[in-house]
Amino acid sequence: MIALVQRVSSASVRVADEVVGEIGPGLLILLGVVDGDTEAEGDWLADKVARLRIFPDADGKMNRSVQDTGGEALVVSQFTLAGDTRKGTRPSYVRAARPEVAEPLYEAFAAALSAHLGRPVERGVFGAKMAVALVNDGPVTLWLDRPPSAG
Repeated sequence: MIALVQRVSSASVRVADEVVGEIGPGLLILLGVVDGDTEAEGDWLADKVARLRIFPDADGKMNRSVQDTGGEALVVSQFTLAGDTRKGTRPSYVRAARPEVAEPLYEAFAAALSAHLGRPVERGVFGAKMAVALVNDGPVTLWLDRPPSAG
């Protein structure tokens, strides 16, 4: 499972002309599910994201998490994070989990993140063509991945 985590001042996601998710200060998480992922990877990643210390403390050091700040979270599915560009110029998506596997894991990740934060998490619409808008704060952007569990 792959998460591209961005600290944002604001973020939103639209499907057609409708805003389906919107947050103020917090985290925008683009989530890619790869073959072999399970709910265990999603829960591990959700815990990591919730506790990731990338918000400034009183001294301006990145020492606080979205849990600590009471910030919001927006989770958007993005299978292209599983793209492999090592060969040629057209990405291969063979590592990406099939939609019937990825969608429940995306939903489980968002639910786990909500549980870790103790508050609702905004979401995009799985499989939809979405327009994501954000104001990256910092900028701070981190790539987190959790390889599928062995066994």
